[in-house]
Amino acid sequence: MEDDCIFCKIIKGEIPSTKVYEDDNVVAFKDLQPIAPIHDLVIPKKHVQDITGVDDPEMLANLLHGVKEVAKAEGMDEKGFRLITNVGEDAGQAVMHLHIHVVGGAKLPTR
Repeated sequence: MEDDCIFCKIIKGEIPSTKVYEDDNVVAFKDLQPIAPIHDLVIPKKHVQDITGVDDPEMLANLLHGVKEVAKAEGMDEKGFRLITNVGEDAGQAVMHLHIHVVGGAKLPTR
């Protein structure tokens, strides 16, 4: 955990969030600035800056399991959804803690 990381504070319960899913390895919650009707973030409970810092394949498997559970909980598993993970500021990463955006709930643009 990083003391100054907003996502680590959410994991510790220091900052409230609207949780969608949680298990021993990941937590998922509503994005505060949604770009679609459904927009959730899935994050590992262990602090890692971005996907390039993951050296444990199990962490990736846990994240994808969390994505699957979020899609099911939000009713997107049959309609479809999009996954986005940004790496670095130039790509739009605003919080330097690995997170996967799970977006859906409407027909998404292809461009």
